[in-house]
Amino acid sequence: MTEEILKRRTFAIVSHPDAGKTTITEKFLWYGKVIREAGHVRAKANKKFTTSDWMKIEQQRGISVSSSVLSFPYHGCQINLVDTPGHQDFSEDTYRALTAVDSVLILIDAAKGVEPQTIKLMEVCTMRKTPVTVFMNKMDRDSLDPVALMDEVERILGLKCSPMTLPIGSGKMFQGVYSFIDDSVHFFNPESTEAEMRKVDGTNDPRLDEWFNAKYLAEFREQADLVRGAMEPFNLEKYLAGDLSPVYFGSAINNFGVAHLLDNFVANAPSPMPREAEQRMVAATEPNFTGFVFKIQANTDPKHRDRIAFVRVCSGKFVRGAKVIHCRTGRQVRLAAPSTFMAQEKTVVDEAYAGDIIGIHDPGLYNISDTISEVENLKFVGIPDFAPEHFSRVYLEDPLRSKQLSQGLKQLSEEGATQLFAPVNSPIPVLGVVGVLQFDVIKFRLEEEYNARCRLEAAPIFVARWVEGEPEAVQEFRSQNSHDLALDKRGNLVYLCPNEFRMTTMEKNFPKITFAKFHTELK
Repeated sequence: MTEEILKRRTFAIVSHPDAGKTTITEKFLWYGKVIREAGHVRAKANKKFTTSDWMKIEQQRGISVSSSVLSFPYHGCQINLVDTPGHQDFSEDTYRALTAVDSVLILIDAAKGVEPQTIKLMEVCTMRKTPVTVFMNKMDRDSLDPVALMDEVERILGLKCSPMTLPIGSGKMFQGVYSFIDDSVHFFNPESTEAEMRKVDGTNDPRLDEWFNAKYLAEFREQADLVRGAMEPFNLEKYLAGDLSPVYFGSAINNFGVAHLLDNFVANAPSPMPREAEQRMVAATEPNFTGFVFKIQANTDPKHRDRIAFVRVCSGKFVRGAKVIHCRTGRQVRLAAPSTFMAQEKTVVDEAYAGDIIGIHDPGLYNISDTISEVENLKFVGIPDFAPEHFSRVYLEDPLRSKQLSQGLKQLSEEGATQLFAPVNSPIPVLGVVGVLQFDVIKFRLEEEYNARCRLEAAPIFVARWVEGEPEAVQEFRSQNSHDLALDKRGNLVYLCPNEFRMTTMEKNFPKITFAKFHTELK
């Protein structure tokens, strides 16, 4: 069992939108021999779509809106790759996915440098001390100076860089990369899917003068001397501790530098790490099975109205049909048909090990952050949901479809990408999201998957805050402000505050009440 666990590499690819994340994911799958041809994000009607963007709206818009799990073998290891949404409006799904992985690959557009969404995502990685690898993408386009790029990463993201490769030229004059790993050069040829590689005797090997343009080679040598003097050489121990980040350069769309990155990433990335529970630290190699739910997806197969709870296996070995404890409720449940994934394609598995991500049928029992365990009552520590920033009321166009709308709103809110509020004094439900583009996705899915045609109208709400405090104080607040109160999906009282002044006034007038950004169960 321990040998199998040590083979696992569970990681997420994250980036700012349009940095090339879905493209590099497809290349990884191609190298893993699980697809014959890597799709392009903006495929036309007669072309294939990307494997990881499986939802219809993703295919129409050319963006990822939901995390997908991709499992495949590579060089003796079992890869569990979590492909996350790049768009900031779907960042909540990405934040949750980061709780289920052991390491992260961050993609940076070499022409733009560090972008806002990358900064947000990095905050989660820093908080969890997650090992991070950096890939500077799109070197075949005009890009920033490689030393300046790494300086940005260190200064803005707080990552200590250790260059593993360094480019020679960029844009139209991009000629290849030098690898400090094994003193080799990799020649860039946009017409070829395989990069030619030659071993050399250091950066001053005279053969380099024969192969590369003198101007760009001189720039490269100057940069190589600079980074070797100023930046720390790669140290595996520091990388695994989250204190040092290896940096690679390449072009995912041209498949250049991707194999080199993948080979070294798999060799260095951590096997399943210990996970923190409220009760104790849980080691991956412990014999008893434990896991936690980090995502719930409704309608991976719309024809069957299925709900799948995505479970990160944290320790031990899981066997199909095993009875486990659902720790939040104390119920014993049998996991009859666990699945592994290739995006929406499911395969029933008989066993899974720590580091694996499995899908289990959810009859409505599971919540995000639920722990399941073979013998022990545990609660794994996770990241709470974010307070919504945008709000809309939902109006049903066809009154005969109220049941479908109710079911759709309930299931989509349980996926965690949206908050559903039932106003105390109104039958019109309110949705709260982190990013406004989520409203388009919710409306699309309600109509496409639940046949509930609806209209969303912006609600005049400034913030949502959970109301917590002594029962008498809560009751007094409720009696005076019922027009701005709602219940969340678990029946907890929420104050939908209309403006900043009102929020300040309530905090002053009701000192015995806490207006919480997160519900306590999710902290």
